[in-house]
Amino acid sequence: MARQQFDLIVFDWDGTLMDSTAHITRSIQAACRDLGLPVPADEAASYVIGLGLRDALQIAAPSLDPSDYPRLAERYRYHYLVKEARTELFDGVLDMLQELRGLGYLLAVATGKSRVGLNRALDEARLTSLFDGTRCADETFSKPHPAMLHELTRELGQDLARTVMIGDTTHDLQMAVNAGTASIAVTYGAHPAEALAALEPAFVADSVASLSDWLRTHA
Repeated sequence: MARQQFDLIVFDWDGTLMDSTAHITRSIQAACRDLGLPVPADEAASYVIGLGLRDALQIAAPSLDPSDYPRLAERYRYHYLVKEARTELFDGVLDMLQELRGLGYLLAVATGKSRVGLNRALDEARLTSLFDGTRCADETFSKPHPAMLHELTRELGQDLARTVMIGDTTHDLQMAVNAGTASIAVTYGAHPAEALAALEPAFVADSVASLSDWLRTHA
């Protein structure tokens, strides 16, 4: 099938491909609790998902002295990794990625995770071989800066005008706006549908199935 609009499809990871939003939210809250900080509500803690860890913690714990952010980051990693709940791909993600790969699309990941964290997640999900390129927040500027998309398109020799960013947060969609690419929002992750729709994505998907269907017929 001929590709209609896009050659490169870039996915966010947490809350878009991996069902990890609740675990990340609880880990941020637990880290704040460990340091005796005000514990952000679920909405505030989930808002920072998708940002690099330091940026996320600065927003989640604005009253903390900057010199103590490494300690907060260590507590976050403890709750996320040492006490890690089993996280899984959303139902249908593997089939969707394999279908897109079979149709000849280039696939990439742009994530707020660290390189170590993404490599671990890709290995556990057995998805490493499906992606042509990946970019993490500790390698370049954090979302919504456009660097991740600019670097991936240069690395893979692709046109920004034929690239689409798919994500569950306004950080993802604003990065696409800043980079000059199209975007698709998914509403089953961290940010509310109304906030995502305000950034005028090409499509708003309420499930992996609807995302897959749209990509199959429009991408």
